[in-house]
Amino acid sequence: MNRRIVLAGNVIADVVIEIPALPERGGDVVGTGTGTTAGGGFNTLAAARRLGAEAVYAGLHGTGPYGDLVRAALAAEDIGTLLPARADLDTGFTVALVDSGGERTFVTSFGAEATLTPADVAAVRARLRPGDLVQLSGYGLALPGNGPLLSGLTAGLPADSVLCLDPGPLVADIPESVLAPVLARTDWLSANAREARLMTGHEDPRTAAAELGRRLAPGAGVLVRADKDGCWLAAPGRPPVHVPGFPVTAVDSNGAGDAHVGAFLALLGEGFDPLTAARGANAAAAFAVTRRGPATAPDRTELAAFLAGDPLAAQLS
Repeated sequence: MNRRIVLAGNVIADVVIEIPALPERGGDVVGTGTGTTAGGGFNTLAAARRLGAEAVYAGLHGTGPYGDLVRAALAAEDIGTLLPARADLDTGFTVALVDSGGERTFVTSFGAEATLTPADVAAVRARLRPGDLVQLSGYGLALPGNGPLLSGLTAGLPADSVLCLDPGPLVADIPESVLAPVLARTDWLSANAREARLMTGHEDPRTAAAELGRRLAPGAGVLVRADKDGCWLAAPGRPPVHVPGFPVTAVDSNGAGDAHVGAFLALLGEGFDPLTAARGANAAAAFAVTRRGPATAPDRTELAAFLAGDPLAAQLS
């Protein structure tokens, strides 16, 4: 049976603006396209749900245009919610600037999702199921109010729950008192190369993966995502190995890391071994960057077609 994926993080709105290049400080640039979609942890949940995993959002959402957009997007992907809407605040948003090379730059303004209370955390804890795969982002841990509450939630998860931490670009801003208990409980850590460098000081992703593994409890695993080069996988009790990527022409890298995390968790929860799940995640991320938009992860049919000729394609079918 597939294991449920629970996002203990933030789903917000993405205001995406396509630009030729970032302006210089104090400068201006004319956008070539714009759109507003659900983002943040939504991309991870959607990636997992499209591969057949049950997925639910355990964070807060507001009342207003962005909150309405988030709930509509979750419903469209058949993703449930564990908490009711906040009546006094709207959901927050991120401005994502996507340049002509597909690289993205973010500015985030948080809303209702940043106002967790002990009662909210207790409600989430009461609705967790045995064996849930709990996904946590460093965005939530970096928030002064949410961070200690989420740290307490994850540190107290049942032993049969699996915790996956994506430290996020704000990892350097997470207080050690918040991050340390989460790392002690983490079963899988999935970071991009920059985040891994911030956490370890190592530029080389293989070395960073090994160092991160030493910071986690015995039996935990590490993924360091390396964009077009795939990822480095340090499975529990094993040294890091390189899992090659899939060559594609990238048009928008926004959401690629989320697609990787969501696909990895979905495949892991389905019973695939970590190496196979990582290869499938590499393929899902490669597929995602060939489409414009933040939530462009493939469904099972699309992923199997992308992997045509690979043994994993037959297993997905």
